[in-house]
Amino acid sequence: MFKKLSAEFLGTFWLVFGGCGSAVLAAAFPEVGIGLLGVAFAFGLTVLTMAYTVGGISGGHFNPAVSVGLTVAGKFPVSSLVPYIVAQVVGAVAAAAVLYLVASGKAGFTAGGFASNGYGELSPGGYSLTAALVIEVVLTAFFLLIILGSTHARAPVGFAPIAIGLGLTLIHLVSIPVTNTSVNPARSTGVALFAETAALSQLWLFWVAPILGAVIGAVIWKVVGETD
Repeated sequence: MFKKLSAEFLGTFWLVFGGCGSAVLAAAFPEVGIGLLGVAFAFGLTVLTMAYTVGGISGGHFNPAVSVGLTVAGKFPVSSLVPYIVAQVVGAVAAAAVLYLVASGKAGFTAGGFASNGYGELSPGGYSLTAALVIEVVLTAFFLLIILGSTHARAPVGFAPIAIGLGLTLIHLVSIPVTNTSVNPARSTGVALFAETAALSQLWLFWVAPILGAVIGAVIWKVVGETD
């Protein structure tokens, strides 16, 4: 279990540091910034690379919603759920702390939103609470379907991390303007602790919506994807 929890810590750390780091440090860099497209790919690449690196140790969840969804789908033991979520949140907070340390090394730095998630005034595009709830639920449900389908015995062996990483990239391409894309409560929690906005007051949504979406995705898979 120690190795599994360590793998989840490292994977979630890399997801937050790489994904949120691309948004904080590189997205709007003068003249050669990577923009929203680059940030979307950064998040996808973090999951792809760590799924290949430590996925064989822990299963490569890196996301409390994924762990809950896999539990509902009967693919993950209930007894391991809370330890996994704790390791993921700790990894996310540690990554956000290191990212803050790096970002604050620039003169005149202000954390601002710090790649946090939000709705209403904190939404990049000014989208409402309802819009944020719907998109986070729908996208997390499909993320679970991608995970369960690509790791099923019917799928080609060894390609699951690619499908999952590209799936997360697509999710970000769709939803960055709406919520800055969560689909991951740990990712949302880590950076919200360092944001200078009211991100913490809206954090509840980015626990409720992804977990609800993951449960829905798991139930759909049990109906559509399983043969027994």
